[in-house]
Amino acid sequence: MADLASMIAATLRGEEMQEHLEEFARRVKLSGTPEEAESFAYLQRRMGEYGFRTTLLHHPAFISLPGPARLLVDGNEIPCITHSMSRSTAPDGLTAEIVDVGDATEAQFRDRDLRGKIILADGIASPAVAMRAAKAGVLGSIHVSPNEHLYEMCISPVWGSPSQETVGNMAVTTAVTINNADGAALRGRLAPLQMATIHAQVDTGWRQTPILVCDMDAPGAADAPFVLLSGHHDTWYYGVMDNGAANATMMETARACAEHRESWKRSLRVCFWSGHSHGRYSGSSWYADEHWAELEARCVAHVNVDSTGGRDAVDVTQTGSATELWSLAAEAISSHAGQDYKGKRSGRSGDQSFWGIGVPAMFGTLSGQPASAGGMRNALGWWWHTPHDTIDKVDPEKLMRDTRIVAHAMSRLLTDQHLPLDYARHAAALRAELEAIAARLGTRLDLAGLIEAARQLERRAAGGPFPDATLMRVSRALVPMDYTSGDRFVHDSALPHQPWPVLQPLRDLAASAPGTEEAHLHTVSARRARNRVAHAVSQALVALGA
Repeated sequence: MADLASMIAATLRGEEMQEHLEEFARRVKLSGTPEEAESFAYLQRRMGEYGFRTTLLHHPAFISLPGPARLLVDGNEIPCITHSMSRSTAPDGLTAEIVDVGDATEAQFRDRDLRGKIILADGIASPAVAMRAAKAGVLGSIHVSPNEHLYEMCISPVWGSPSQETVGNMAVTTAVTINNADGAALRGRLAPLQMATIHAQVDTGWRQTPILVCDMDAPGAADAPFVLLSGHHDTWYYGVMDNGAANATMMETARACAEHRESWKRSLRVCFWSGHSHGRYSGSSWYADEHWAELEARCVAHVNVDSTGGRDAVDVTQTGSATELWSLAAEAISSHAGQDYKGKRSGRSGDQSFWGIGVPAMFGTLSGQPASAGGMRNALGWWWHTPHDTIDKVDPEKLMRDTRIVAHAMSRLLTDQHLPLDYARHAAALRAELEAIAARLGTRLDLAGLIEAARQLERRAAGGPFPDATLMRVSRALVPMDYTSGDRFVHDSALPHQPWPVLQPLRDLAASAPGTEEAHLHTVSARRARNRVAHAVSQALVALGA
């Protein structure tokens, strides 16, 4: 209930979180390293003190730790860094012609022969550019930072550790980043056949990494459904904001909620991941695969926490959530920040490895700067993913605000008699998406029946409240349609996705020229996508007793 949620949020201890931050500020926590293991030992000890059963798991993960890098142009060295999942060069380096591709969009790669070249690209290194470069036969990439800082990144487009099916999509180019001033100077003197030499060493391979699992049961219910609270613990450099502050938020939220365990209707599981930064979410994806059956049977919702309490992070309206959790997010944000949350879909990032199972999720990065600087990937501050992410970048008052928001949402998920999941809103969002696609399709594929089924689902879901078991069945049917391409047992790529990815074949058909070979092929795929979504909606209706 909202009153209990506010009461729990009011019991948070700022001094406790500061103590955690000071501990996290002591170590660089690269995935699978002894320093990270020491920090995990601290997590385990403190969570045990709060009364949680703790289990420290270890599993093999494909981890990539960047090493030294050099960039030489005309005999002059330009300071640079290389990236996680970038390819190492031979001892004598990689030498090739530089070709300017501007902002490195798909259009910049189209109809150009870039085979065997080194591209010069504006913006922070990303999986999308790495994928385009690999497909174009590019050997190396020089990324130009939007400012004077060099941002550590993982450029793998594969979500989690590679499988036999996805290993071919791993990055096959060498990537480095230079600052904006050096980038402008280099671009200014580019001439035909301008050559560059890149030296880069990256330690990439399988290594053991930890996951800490902390459990506390609802009263008298050892096998009750549980709420999952999670965040990564590995860092770039000291990573006190990203993700030490979020870990402090998680720990203090768990402690405060545990003091009111007698009111819980559901159990609590808290997971701290490794492999987020250096393995493209390898920890959470492994856990989803290894514990699929238990998560499918018992997990009611996932609250992910990343980079809370940043200095100058005044905006908490841009955090993402599943549509069915927008009302809960809005209540928590309004109650503790006095801001209006309008609702924003979660993006394809963070440790959101549980959508395929059908677990609705909220949050991730919670607060941000008032406006992202040009070219930045997010609004988390100029120090994000740099050596400057130190304890002075965390504002204690904003950390308390963000933690109150998380604690409010968690306490309602734990203590409400009925789960605060609004599947009428979810169905309305699906119906609106289908209507927009249908308007573009015209008579090429009939969506009227599916739209009417979504409308029926909207009406039926508004007739709650419903038992947890019912809402979990609805979640398992609908969440994979909302956030994946539809296969509950694999992880989609780490590339950006459209809303309702499962509907992409319908969008592709609408964009194709009628009567063409391409249109015929898209029609086959679109018909199957329509059937997949129709089946999911039918399952949800059956669960709701329609």
